[in-house]
Amino acid sequence: MKQEFRVSRPVRDAALTAALLSAATLLCSLMMRVAEGESYVGFVYVLAVVFVSRWTEGYVWGILASFFGVVCVNYVFTFPYWEINFLMTGYPLTFVTLLAVSVVVSTMTTQIKRQERERLQGEREAIRADLLRAMSHDIRTPLTSIVGNTAAVLEDTGTLSEEQKRALLRDVNEDAQWLIRMVENILSVTRMHGGEGEIVKDYEAPEEIIDAAARKFAKRFPHTEVLLEAPEEVLMVPMDAMLIQQVLLNLMENAVIHGGASRIRIHVGREGSTACFAVSDNGCGLPPERLATAFDALATAHRGRSDRKKNMGIGLSVCRGIIKAHGGTVTAENRPEGGACFRFALPLQEDGNGRNDEGETRYEAEGQGADY
Repeated sequence: MKQEFRVSRPVRDAALTAALLSAATLLCSLMMRVAEGESYVGFVYVLAVVFVSRWTEGYVWGILASFFGVVCVNYVFTFPYWEINFLMTGYPLTFVTLLAVSVVVSTMTTQIKRQERERLQGEREAIRADLLRAMSHDIRTPLTSIVGNTAAVLEDTGTLSEEQKRALLRDVNEDAQWLIRMVENILSVTRMHGGEGEIVKDYEAPEEIIDAAARKFAKRFPHTEVLLEAPEEVLMVPMDAMLIQQVLLNLMENAVIHGGASRIRIHVGREGSTACFAVSDNGCGLPPERLATAFDALATAHRGRSDRKKNMGIGLSVCRGIIKAHGGTVTAENRPEGGACFRFALPLQEDGNGRNDEGETRYEAEGQGADY
């Protein structure tokens, strides 16, 4: 079995600090050969301190880099060279100022990084809280329906016709399918937040993800046509394949159940530094007032209770949470020719330059889905 070798964070931070300070020292040495004076040396080390503070954890490495920079400037780049001398006229104030600036820059950079991390964590917690509130609010309805319908069939003494029994069992089946999809979305949220909001991403080929999602969708919706448009070039996108597949499933099921679509098209392509996924359909589209809140589960839940299965945006809210966890963006719009189009973009790191012919794969599907 292949074992993955992981470097501990302190070792990695120490190596990174040493590398950055070594690079600063080498750069200053090269600059002194082509330019007179050493006034720029201090600025180079302050810049190195900024990078150390930005890419390491905590305050320690930035402060250590600050002290190292001051000593190195005095020992290597200040006359008399290769000697420690802080007593020459003007030097004590110069080096104290350099040290103070370096420490302050290091501290501020670390604080800004920590505040940004706390902000992102707060956003994740808010998304999770919204989802859990909406789920707990609406999950009772199908369970109540299942209990009521099965009790009616079990307690029937011959008053229900076969057609009425089938109608009750059909409702039970629909409620059970809805709960299965709800559980899948809950598992996606759990997977997304299992490691303090972090997700594990691997480089995946988008055409493989959309193909797998379409095949799974076809088992539930065997009468809806799905067209897949693969990118012309080979793209490798960093993602959690299971979570992105869940996003595609939610969007496709949403189009069928709440948009009444009979045809769905999934297109993937490069747009600048991102891989853009577009899921469009020929359904009724989104109500104009819903475009701004399509991915907000609570706003959807507050619209009313007339439709017990369609009155919330859990599926779309899960999509938003997954895409944000990937560092991407997601939008919804109505197509001029009819139907809706959902787009999400994932940060792309180029890997490979091969090209494939653009192809279309057709599936037939029908069934139930996420939610408008």
